Amino acid sequence: MKTTDTPRTGAALGWTAGLTATAAAATLGYASVVERTLFQLREETLQILPPGAKPLRVLHLSDIHMTPHQKSKADWLKGLARLNPDFVVNTGDNLSHQKAVGPLLDALAPLLTFPGVFVPGSNDYYAPTVKNPFSYFTKSAKSAAKPPRDLPWAELFSAFGAAGWIDLTNRSQSVGFKGLRVDFTGVDDPHLARDKYAPYPNGSSTSAEAPHLRVAVAHAPYQRVLDYFTEGGAELILAGHTHGGQVCIPGYGALVSNCDLPTWRARGLTPWELGARQVPLNVSAGIGTSRFAPVRFACKPEAVLLTLTPRARF
Repeated sequence: MKTTDTPRTGAALGWTAGLTATAAAATLGYASVVERTLFQLREETLQILPPGAKPLRVLHLSDIHMTPHQKSKADWLKGLARLNPDFVVNTGDNLSHQKAVGPLLDALAPLLTFPGVFVPGSNDYYAPTVKNPFSYFTKSAKSAAKPPRDLPWAELFSAFGAAGWIDLTNRSQSVGFKGLRVDFTGVDDPHLARDKYAPYPNGSSTSAEAPHLRVAVAHAPYQRVLDYFTEGGAELILAGHTHGGQVCIPGYGALVSNCDLPTWRARGLTPWELGARQVPLNVSAGIGTSRFAPVRFACKPEAVLLTLTPRARF
C-alpha cells in the first residue's frame, strides 16, 4: 500500500529535525564554551610509602596546551599553589602556540617555587595541526609523518630547569623529601617513539639504602612503556596524553585514548599489572585541548593531587 505524508507528518518530521539540530548546537556550544573551562581538581590517596614515612603531596599537571590570552586557565593554574604540594610532576604537552611560553611561565610561576620534574610531549616540540577527528577511529593514533620542530621547547625547558624542575627526558634522578628518597625515571614522548628507558639510579633497589619510593613518568601511556616501568621496579606511574578521551559518552566513558591504552584506562587511577607485579597508574585527563579542537564533553579538564601515605606495618 502506498503511503503519503500528510502536512501534519511533514510538520512533525521538520519539528523533530529542528529539535535535533538545536540539541546538537547546544551540546557543541556547551562543549566548546563551558565544559572546557570547568577546571577541577581530582584528589587521590595511595598507601605506597615505606612504613613510618611522612605523607607526600604530589601535584600532577598534564596537557596544558597553553595559547596566549587564556586568562581563566592561567588564573586557575596560579591558584593551584594554594595546595602547597611537596613536588609537582608535569607530564608534557604544555604548549599549543608559538607565543605561549611567556603566558605559560606566568601561569605556572607560583608552582615553579615548588620542587618539580617534567617530561616532554609532542606538543612541546611541535605545533598542533588541523586533523580530521574521525582519523582517530580509522588509523593508528601515532602519525608516521612528523611536523617540523617549530615550538620554542628549548626556551621552555630552560626556564623549567632554571626554576629547579628536573628534566627526566630519558633519564633518572633521585631527590630527597622529608627523609625519604624519591627515585624518578622518565622518558621522551612515546607517541613520537623517542622513549629510551633509563634504569633507576644505582642503589635504588637495595634494601639497605634509605627508605625510598620509585616513580616513573611519561607523557603518553603506551603499554610497552608501562611494562618496562613496571619491570624496572616502579611503584607509581604518572602519564597524560589521552585527554581522558576529551569527548566522552556519559555513563560509558572515552571512545579513544590516542594510544594503545584501553579506553577504560584513559582517565583516572587504575592498577597496571605485569606478571605478579601491580603498580598504580595515574592518567590525567589533562587541563587543555588542542587549539584546533577546543571542546570537551563529559570529560572536564583536571589537575590531580595525589596524597601518598605509608603502607601499613605487618
